[in-house]
Amino acid sequence: MSGIGKQTDRHSISSRLRDLILHLAVPLCLLSVFLLLVLLISSLSLSQVSRNISTASQFNQNFKDEVDLKMYLFVTGSDEQLPWEEVQAAETLATALLENTHSRESYRAANSVLDLCENLRHCIQEIESTDGYDLRMHQLESNIYVITELIQKYIYNYLYHEAGELAAIRARQNLWLSVDLILALGITIVVIVHSLRRSFRISGSISQPIDGLYQRVVEIGRGDLSPRAPVPAEDSKLQALGTGLEEMVTRLNDQMELNRQEQIRLRSMELALIQAQINPHFLYNTLDAIVWLIETGKNDQAIEMVSSLSTYFRSFLSNGKDIIPLSEEIQHVRSYLEIQQVRYKDILAYDFLTDPSLDKCLIPKMTLQPLVENAIYHGIKPKRGISRITIGSSRDGDQVILKVADSGIGMGPEALQQLRASLEQDEGSGFGMKASYKRLRLMFGSDLGFDIESTENRGTEITIRIPYQTEVSA
Repeated sequence: MSGIGKQTDRHSISSRLRDLILHLAVPLCLLSVFLLLVLLISSLSLSQVSRNISTASQFNQNFKDEVDLKMYLFVTGSDEQLPWEEVQAAETLATALLENTHSRESYRAANSVLDLCENLRHCIQEIESTDGYDLRMHQLESNIYVITELIQKYIYNYLYHEAGELAAIRARQNLWLSVDLILALGITIVVIVHSLRRSFRISGSISQPIDGLYQRVVEIGRGDLSPRAPVPAEDSKLQALGTGLEEMVTRLNDQMELNRQEQIRLRSMELALIQAQINPHFLYNTLDAIVWLIETGKNDQAIEMVSSLSTYFRSFLSNGKDIIPLSEEIQHVRSYLEIQQVRYKDILAYDFLTDPSLDKCLIPKMTLQPLVENAIYHGIKPKRGISRITIGSSRDGDQVILKVADSGIGMGPEALQQLRASLEQDEGSGFGMKASYKRLRLMFGSDLGFDIESTENRGTEITIRIPYQTEVSA
């Protein structure tokens, strides 16, 4: 896994950009260092030669005249002072030049000056220890004059060679600078071309996957949710983005399929609910009740019951609409209770505590009627004595509160818990209540509140909380 991670990191955008910067920066840095070294070496050489020339220039140009004159005066007896200081100065100068001179010719000239100074010292000492004017004069002319001439000549030779070395260094420096500039230009061109090629490749490896992802998003936006291979990308993050997008499409397809299956189940439940509502037994019992009322001469009650039955089926059909105003649902429940009260007049009473300002609030058709029916058959009929059903509506801010309460037999905590849990199941008892709950959940989603409270022998209350809306959202 670590090897795969390193391979992935090496192809990431940040890694490739770092490599590009290194490919661009390293050659240019090395070239800059090389140029600086060449310039530094040349500058040091020029500086050393210039110092040598400056040092040699300190040589006393009157060295020969001064030494010759002092020696002549000494030989003639006019002065007892010997030119030791001049000789010492020449030796010191020659020694300093030898320490810093690298040119062969210049070194030979400086070394010759040092040797001649040594010879000059011996010749002076020899004259000093020689008696006789003629012999001293001969030594002066044949030794001293010749040696001082040579010392001055070699100093000038040294200056000549060092000046030549200085010119040669400058020529080499100019040559190296020309070569360096050409080399720098060539390397810069190669580096720029190479960097541009890598930049185009990196740009393509980024822009092509992004274009592919953009095109895929456009296709998804147009409804094309067919499975596709992820958009290929060298960068791990772009590759993960492409893979995640396709996984999202797969999950979206799965969710849409689940929603479709849920719609099918809800439609099946709705059809089953419709069939249950037009159960022939309900219709037969109602018609039998009407016939009985007529036979017993209770024509007014029979007429009211026929009118309620007509209103019940008219509101039940709702012109084919699935979402209806709350007022129509209340009317549907009212007609249903009017019919049922004829059959269960000894045990059934009902009240409507509704807010007329909520009449236009939209709810799924047959939301409250199954709850009322459930209250009659599971709450009121099993209990002896008369019981009451209360249907109420109220408003709490942007929320509408609907309640169906009965004072029937109720249920214990365990049965209540089972009933609450059964709402999410497709099987079990309480079919009408489940249908109402699932249709409300489909319409309102997480905004739905559906609560069941019950106490044994005291009754059951169902509270529904939904957003107030007068138009169906898309």
